[in-house]
Amino acid sequence: MADRFARFRRSSWRLLSGRSPRSVAGQVLVLQVALVVLLVVCAVFALVLQSERDTSSEAKRRSIAVAQTFAHSPGILQALKTTHPSKVLQPLTEAGRRSAGVDFIVVMDTKGIRYTHPIPSRIGKRFVGRIGPSLAGKLYTESVHGPLGHEVQATVPIYGADGRVTALVSAGLKVKNVTSEVNRQLPIILSAGAGALVVATGGTALVGRRLRRQTHSLAPAELTRIYEHHDTVLHSVREGVLIVSEDGRLLLANDEARRLLELPPDAEGRSVWELSSLDPETVELLASGREATDEVHPAGERLLAVNQRPTERGGGGAATVVTLRDSTELQAVSGRAELARERLKLLYDAGLGIGTTLDVVRTADELAQVAVPRLADFVTVDIADGVLHGEEPAPTATGLRRVAVHGIRDDPPLYGKDRLIDFLPSTPQARGYGSGRAELVTDLAGANGWLAQDPQRTREIIAYGIHSLIAAPIQARGVVLGMANFWRAKRHEAFDEEELSLAEELVARAAVSIDNARRYTREHALAVTLQRSLLPRALPEQSALEIGYRYLPAQSGVSGDWFDVIPLPGSRVALAVGDVVGHGLHAAATMGRLRTAVHNFSTLDLPPDEILSHLDDLVGRIDQDEANAETAAEVVGATCLYAIYDPVTRRCTMARAGHLAPALVHPDGTATYPDLPTGPPLGLGAMPFQTAELHLPEGTQLVLYTDGLIEDRRRDLDEGMELLRHALTGHPHRTPEDSCQAVLDQLLPPRPKDDVALLIARTRALPPDHIADWDVPADPAAVSRMRTHVADTLDTWNLTELAFTTELILSELITNAIRYGTDPIHVRLIHDRTLTCEVSDGSSTSPHLRYAATTDEGGRGLFLVSQMAERWGTRYTPQGKVIWAEQALPETDGISDEGSGPPPV
Repeated sequence: MADRFARFRRSSWRLLSGRSPRSVAGQVLVLQVALVVLLVVCAVFALVLQSERDTSSEAKRRSIAVAQTFAHSPGILQALKTTHPSKVLQPLTEAGRRSAGVDFIVVMDTKGIRYTHPIPSRIGKRFVGRIGPSLAGKLYTESVHGPLGHEVQATVPIYGADGRVTALVSAGLKVKNVTSEVNRQLPIILSAGAGALVVATGGTALVGRRLRRQTHSLAPAELTRIYEHHDTVLHSVREGVLIVSEDGRLLLANDEARRLLELPPDAEGRSVWELSSLDPETVELLASGREATDEVHPAGERLLAVNQRPTERGGGGAATVVTLRDSTELQAVSGRAELARERLKLLYDAGLGIGTTLDVVRTADELAQVAVPRLADFVTVDIADGVLHGEEPAPTATGLRRVAVHGIRDDPPLYGKDRLIDFLPSTPQARGYGSGRAELVTDLAGANGWLAQDPQRTREIIAYGIHSLIAAPIQARGVVLGMANFWRAKRHEAFDEEELSLAEELVARAAVSIDNARRYTREHALAVTLQRSLLPRALPEQSALEIGYRYLPAQSGVSGDWFDVIPLPGSRVALAVGDVVGHGLHAAATMGRLRTAVHNFSTLDLPPDEILSHLDDLVGRIDQDEANAETAAEVVGATCLYAIYDPVTRRCTMARAGHLAPALVHPDGTATYPDLPTGPPLGLGAMPFQTAELHLPEGTQLVLYTDGLIEDRRRDLDEGMELLRHALTGHPHRTPEDSCQAVLDQLLPPRPKDDVALLIARTRALPPDHIADWDVPADPAAVSRMRTHVADTLDTWNLTELAFTTELILSELITNAIRYGTDPIHVRLIHDRTLTCEVSDGSSTSPHLRYAATTDEGGRGLFLVSQMAERWGTRYTPQGKVIWAEQALPETDGISDEGSGPPPV
């Protein structure tokens, strides 16, 4: 503003004195100079265009003449027919070029390969330009950028004796070498233009001097208008303007400057040191005359931004121009903008720092840490006690547990962490909890409802210096989960409405994370409870295997890992391990369905491959049913390994569906992975499953596991399996329980990411003297002999009490085998935790239990067997079938390790 005013003053004085560059004489001079310059420029431009046209024409004419002359020169055709045309033609073209005054003459073959060129290194290279028209017998001119620069060249054909084109000749010049008319005429035009300028300037000077003599001064109306404009601009601007002389006197002050500085009416003409209304620093600046840019100086209750610049010397004495702006409101706006920026930064940090985990207490603590000290001096967070366990909150502010306390000091008299609080209805917390709206208390000392909560403690809080409170409900999905309390002490003013809105926004962001954590806690607890209820709580009693197991749920959730130990008839034991893909309640529920199905299929006494086939069909139906449901999640797949161990034969048959191969720890301490056929995961229905049969010496450890044990982001599958093999090797006498713990310690991190199921079984063999078997001929008379052998065997085993029922059971089973079955017929007794009677034959026909009528002569045999035995059933084998029946041992008898074995038949 100061610069604009100074320029305005200088232009006004020049106009008054007749020295303005915009006078009539000056304008005439400018016009004449412009016309002369325009004419000169147009003439030069026209000359240049004409010269370029003439230059191009002259270059083409000379190039054509030289090229045609050389093409018709005698001896050219003979030179082209020689072995080395360049050796003959190069001297000729160079001599012709110099004599004709062109820059080059090039002879080339019909493919454009040069025979000659002024630059010998270009000989043998392709000609730069078009040769097609010349090969067609035409004369062709063109402008190109060749090896010599910008060239104008003409190309003509050389005809042979047969009238065909045998070679080409091109001659040309560089454009800059053609004599131009501009070089001759340009000095004349410029001299004429300069003369015209001199004449115009002299005439204008004469006219100007005559005008100055005739107009000694401006007219009164024009002079009045100039001063009116000057005063209007000076006194209407919204900036204060001062002009201070070199000796510190105030020469000029506009109305805005008088208002801002509160100057007296007679301030103009006085020294700035005499103006008592000015601040000393402002007076020093005005008197110094130095440059200043936006320096802030006080003026009463205002803050002024001062700019000072010296005026130019000319037409008056040295002075300085000063401009003043009221920046009081700007400072206030800047302060509010900085405050808004800090609050936005707080909300941004809250978005990053709150809700980093799915833990209610941790999220509440993050809210307290973010708000201190940027919003409050102390923050406490109270959560409904049920929310901490994943439940819905209570309808009133009772039973709130304080889960977070954070502040600028560690000794506030507020309720401590883990305190269970029941807020009275009159407190801000209870009102906010009930209404769902934040409560602002600017003066706690006068809030009687809050003081009634705990009179002794509230007095301590007031004495501590805490004076203001915001109680904001933590609300998500329309449900209040707790209260966040923001407290301020004496070092800050009380909360205001803007800070109330900020606290509400801050708590609203935390409420979503707390609600998500609550829902996760509930679902996780439900899933863990469901999963643990579906897993075996205790292993069944059996004599075939010594078993140890571990199940570790993942820290981040539950999944579908499971295992099972199922006793089978004939002292056999089935082992199953599986994994349902996915996590959460759905995976756990699906796992429970599969485990129940495995138990049901195992009662049918099917081989492992058939059980996996039935499971595959089941998972396929589950996938299909849940894919058609609108809200259900589709099962991605499941894996399973099923094995049956027989302690009598010490054989283990197993099959797997997409599961990892088991590990075997042999009695010598070596660990291997058996070659077990791999089947597809359950639910695909792609290929049949295959069974492998292994002979396991007594003391062999069979290790079944899920992928969570060996798979990890830091290592691949092969590395994990090698680590497992290393952990198992060299410990043949370690118990399965100890082996389970050792494997987990070596392979798993402290917090596994996935569920882990581990099952280690050490094989046992049933003593030979606890097994008796006979081959039975297909003769009804053999039944009586078998009764005698069985009675003798039971006497040896001290099971005489079971002799009658056992003889009756075997009699019925052997009779049915002889009557309805086929050879071979075999009988086996197994003395274990129960007494098992087995009769096998070569037929696959299954016996059928029915109720015979009173008039029927037969049909009561299996009914009697079912009544006398605790369990009975049929097992199919590749050779036929086995019908078995189990009886409980007498309570006074146990499994005896002594005995001489069954008598021979």
